[in-house]
Amino acid sequence: LIAQRVRQMPLLVVSGVMIGYICSAVTDFVITFAEDSNIVNLHNWSMGSFSGISWDNIRVMTPVVLVSLVCVFLLSKPIGAYQLGEGYARSMGVNIAAFRVVSSVLSACVAAFAGPISFVGIAVPHLAKSLFGTAKPILMIPACFLGGAGFCLLCDLIARTVFAPTELSISTVTALFGAPVVIYIMVHRKSSRW
Repeated sequence: LIAQRVRQMPLLVVSGVMIGYICSAVTDFVITFAEDSNIVNLHNWSMGSFSGISWDNIRVMTPVVLVSLVCVFLLSKPIGAYQLGEGYARSMGVNIAAFRVVSSVLSACVAAFAGPISFVGIAVPHLAKSLFGTAKPILMIPACFLGGAGFCLLCDLIARTVFAPTELSISTVTALFGAPVVIYIMVHRKSSRW
């Protein structure tokens, strides 16, 4: 809603940060009056973990992910136009709202069950693009789906076994592997512009 009114990227980023603070304040308010067991569950969820996922969760998640995957494949040509910029995509008649809906549904589905897991959506696509040497959506879509799943499983394995019986959060491990990739990408882009 704010993106429809604010066209300048710095203001949009600041608005997002402010909304994050508001949500954090609401969460803190709810935690104040919550039971201890719910506080522990919220803490575990907020750190990102696959340990609480059951087969019932998988049954709920699978249809959503499969339908979203089909929608993403159907949008592969418009995604190619979107890669050239949002303005270009709009001028080609691409429905930007459809991209936002599909990506929001996929992100919400994963975050609802596993919690927010950082750096997967940023690092994996760039690694897949470097690995395959192309940015064609028809190749990158399955590469990102499978690469993201593999990356998360590897990080989950490390989180559960390195300091066993203590379990790290997945976000801790994904940040250790994903942050250097993002830093490298930013530095590489800046140096290539010079």
